[in-house]
Amino acid sequence: MMHALRVRSMTNGETIMASAEIGAPPERVFGALVGKEAEQWWGSADTYRMVDWSADLRVGGRWTVVVRTAGGRDLPAGGEFLEIETPRRIVQTWAHGWDHPTLGRRQTRVAWLLEPIADGTRVTICHGGFGGRQEAAAEHAEDWARVLAWLQAHVEAGRLAAA
Repeated sequence: MMHALRVRSMTNGETIMASAEIGAPPERVFGALVGKEAEQWWGSADTYRMVDWSADLRVGGRWTVVVRTAGGRDLPAGGEFLEIETPRRIVQTWAHGWDHPTLGRRQTRVAWLLEPIADGTRVTICHGGFGGRQEAAAEHAEDWARVLAWLQAHVEAGRLAAA
């Protein structure tokens, strides 16, 4: 049975909290987040698509991503893994490699928490470090809601296809 979309995202202007319930175990969700598989689900035709993803999945390891906008512009970002507890937690720095209109190249910090629940995994994202840039935090809160919906749809569709 497909889950109803259960995604929430909010911000106080400094930190974003977003969460979703996904009908799959934490190991499956973790793999979709950190592997090359992320290129399959992260994005949509009307926003942007992930076109390149690489990650050295260890504390101190770097990660990089390039997304291509619907208009064809390539936008890089990257950072460093600060904490990894497979398959429960990832903490990483995040900075755009281009001049984001509301955030610039400010480095922020993203923490992912994957908690087992009765019918799958609760994914919670805490994204902080916006330094009072409320417009940037609001935009990113909307984006995290989209990202979690894409992740949920991808993982649950794969689970149903495998059943």
